[in-house]
Amino acid sequence: MNWISNVVRPKIRDFLARREVPENLWVKCPETGQMVFHKDLETNQFVIPGSGYHMRMDAVTRLKNTFDDGAYEEVALPDVAIDPLKFRDERRYVDRLKDARAKTSYQDAVKVATGMLEELPVTIAVQDFGFMGGSLGMAAGEAVVTGLQTAAQKGTPFIMFAASGGARMQEGILSLMQLPRTTVAIQELREAKKPYIVVLTNPTTGGVTASYAMLGDIQIAEPGALVGFAGPRVIEQTIREKLPEGFQRAEYLHAHGMIDLVVHRHQMRETLGRLCRLLMRAPALPPKARLPRPSAPEAAPPASAA
Repeated sequence: MNWISNVVRPKIRDFLARREVPENLWVKCPETGQMVFHKDLETNQFVIPGSGYHMRMDAVTRLKNTFDDGAYEEVALPDVAIDPLKFRDERRYVDRLKDARAKTSYQDAVKVATGMLEELPVTIAVQDFGFMGGSLGMAAGEAVVTGLQTAAQKGTPFIMFAASGGARMQEGILSLMQLPRTTVAIQELREAKKPYIVVLTNPTTGGVTASYAMLGDIQIAEPGALVGFAGPRVIEQTIREKLPEGFQRAEYLHAHGMIDLVVHRHQMRETLGRLCRLLMRAPALPPKARLPRPSAPEAAPPASAA
């Protein structure tokens, strides 16, 4: 009886047990509902093959896809005070920070790195929406300022991939102070006569849009990116009017002169490299020397020109 209970039954249970499927094995397109195998989506730079919808991309993946051969050196960022206001709403702010750090393995929402882009040295900062909605707090502000100062010191272009829901409410006025701080750092980069290129990804809103995200020498957006200060729903409730179709989306902003280019993610690396060389007055790479772009299952649509 013990043999049946201890050996046979567990083996039968194991045999009949349902296999666990990873949660991210399949990804659903928010626009069309198309189901895409996660590995295929990753290979396609997180662009849905059928609809062309640009999914969010984490900071490390973005850096690897932008730098030559995915090689870069991360810039050390200064430490800031944790929870200076001892803020608490439904949960303590320090607990929310711990959860975000455990989930993403990042210290905060912005990563900064230096490396080569199409054989030209550049400094790149990436804001990760997965870390508390990419909210701008003291740590993120310090990261952006450090990135701008590093670019000025090294004499490189500075590329900012912005993605944020706005200022981090748990840091109050200290968060809002990052708006003028980053603006001053941008002016320092301009005085050093180095280019500042902003790539607006989905979404870029709030205080980030009101500061460094809209101060680039060239403003680029990914297709379909939501870019604005207040959200469309808030605006509609305030003015009590229906907004135009596609309002605050990249294509609408490009048509109305708020941004310079709408560039598909498959063409982003080549476009950034070309712009950096143009603004730095560096000679263009000969066609044979141009580094190959990551392969994509289908051809990307052409970039919209300003």
